[in-house]
Parts: sequence; structure tokens; C-alpha cells
Amino acid sequence: MLANGDGALGFWKAVAKKRPQTAQQRCWVHKTANALNKVPKAVQPKLKAALHDIWMAETRQAALKACDSCAKRFEYKYPKAIACLCKYKDAMLAFYDFPAPHWQHIRTTKPIESVFVTVRLRTAKMKNCGSGKTTLAMAWQLPTTAQKRWQRLHAAMACWQMSSKA
Repeated sequence: MLANGDGALGFWKAVAKKRPQTAQQRCWVHKTANALNKVPKAVQPKLKAALHDIWMAETRQAALKACDSCAKRFEYKYPKAIACLCKYKDAMLAFYDFPAPHWQHIRTTKPIESVFVTVRLRTAKMKNCGSGKTTLAMAWQLPTTAQKRWQRLHAAMACWQMSSKA
């Protein structure tokens, strides 16, 4: 099992308490944004490219090498950004323990969060318009309708076949 999330400490405490055997994957989109916020705007494209080299590496060993290279390159001038990056290095690279076709989906929480963006935006605009039941019905209907346009997970059939053979 794998839990994927950002820096929400309560989430990680709950996972550790209820499912201690679960691997933890920190979101690369959130971690990249956090690291970029700690460097000047002029340096951000260079750091972003270095971070991209880490999470797009073919293997965990290549990712660790890219991480070390990034740390050596930026650590002297931007120690806070590198500390932010290296703090949860193992959790950032947990996706390498899973089959490569799934990496695209488990490196980040964006696929999960995008499901609720529409609901969050719509319910914020509809505050105090209607009853709790109508708001709940709308919160259910929005993702139900939106799922018709969602992209299917890559290698979903391969995942199903692997689990059915086990």
C-alpha cells in the first residue's frame, strides 16, 4: 500500500497509526513549490530543472545521484531550499518501489486534488444558497458528471492483471 500526500502532518500521523505498513510518497508538485519559494525568482528555473531531473530519473539510483548533484549545486547559496528538498528524500522517492507505469500517477497528489477543485470552487460560490441537502447533492453530482471527462489511469489493466494473478 502507498499513501500519497503533501505536508499535512495530521494525515501522516493517521496513516502511521492506522496503517503502519503503508509506504509514504510525498507530492513532488508540493515539494517543488515549497523549494522554489525559498530561492529568488531568477534561480527558480534552474532549480526546477534540477528537481525535474530527480523525479524523472529512470531508477532510484539515478534519482539519488541527481539529488546529490542538485544539493551540491544549490546548497551553498540556498541551504533552506535544499533542506526542504532533502528532509523527506526517502518519502519523495517511494514511487520507485512500484511498477514504472504507475509512477506518473503516484508521484503527485494532483490527480486526487483535481477531483475536488470543481466541488470546492462551486460550493464556495454557493454558500448560503440552498439547504445542506442541496449542497450535498451538488457536491456529489459535480464529480459524478466530471468523471466522464477524466483521463483513464495508464496501465490500469496491467495493475488489475497483476493483482488477479496473485
